[in-house]
Amino acid sequence: MQFISDVFHRNLNLNQVIKMTPSGIVSIHNGTAVHLDPKKGTENGITFVSHAHIDHLHRQNGGLVLTSRQTSEIAKIRGYTIENYCEKYENFSLIDAGHILGAKGLLFGDGVFYTGDISIRGRAFMEGAKVPKCKTLITECTFGMPEYVFPKIDDTVKRVNEIISDSYSRGRPVILLGYELGKAQILSYLFSHWQPYYHDSVKKVNDVYRNFGIVLPDSLGHSEAESSGLLNKKPWLMIAPNLSGKNAFVQNMKSKYGAITIGFSGWAQSSRFAFARQHDYSIPLSDHCDYNELLQLVKVCSPEKIYTVHGFVEEFASDLVKLGYDAQPLVENALDGYF
Repeated sequence: MQFISDVFHRNLNLNQVIKMTPSGIVSIHNGTAVHLDPKKGTENGITFVSHAHIDHLHRQNGGLVLTSRQTSEIAKIRGYTIENYCEKYENFSLIDAGHILGAKGLLFGDGVFYTGDISIRGRAFMEGAKVPKCKTLITECTFGMPEYVFPKIDDTVKRVNEIISDSYSRGRPVILLGYELGKAQILSYLFSHWQPYYHDSVKKVNDVYRNFGIVLPDSLGHSEAESSGLLNKKPWLMIAPNLSGKNAFVQNMKSKYGAITIGFSGWAQSSRFAFARQHDYSIPLSDHCDYNELLQLVKVCSPEKIYTVHGFVEEFASDLVKLGYDAQPLVENALDGYF
């Protein structure tokens, strides 16, 4: 597949270079290295940590860190300490990314916008990202293929409520499974009327969310609920991490209490990339933009140049080129990402 070459853009802005390295995305801005969600700690320049999912955290080796207070606090309970961080610095602006609590994109330099993981779709207490106009867009495209268009949240909630109601009518408890940071809190909010218990790991994160003013009902963790004999009083609902159907906890809940499991993932939207975690139900729900939302994001940003990262990078860049955009995947040694 051929992409529009940016070989002629190399000398347009000598103060700004963007490239993909083995450690992740690096922008050289006025002689300073800006590391965008690096894969490991950096010793110099500026590091941007978009949010607190484990694949975006690292051990610090020094330098200035740009991140949100929420990300710093959540990182602590995940075993990472973000020191010497700030939320504002010179011409660097953190943009709400709508992904999870504290998730940000970064607008900096000569109109460069890095999305990080992003969602422009509102979900429960999460507001969708309001993306800025920019000259250069570095966007994730986790679900950058046309088959990934997600149902409306209201339709998803209606379907899941029907499954829970049917299971309750048969005296069977239900476990909703989603990433313990981000999706589990959305599930806790959307299905709070069932007065769920929480897996201990989810309860820990929920407590942090409440400390930041997010209205999530408090409840018992699964260990306390089980030791108190409350799980024997069926039916009940529980919010748990995104565990495989083969996980010991899930198998124990199913064999001991007859629990029905519902797994939530954006991958459940496609039969080609089946969300095969051996659950009774798989429901499409994501904290990322779907395909149509990615196109809308690009339209609103109205960039002169687009780099795609993380996900279906070649497929989405190709689609953008067909729509008339100057787009290409940001990969190692691809003209070093100069523009």
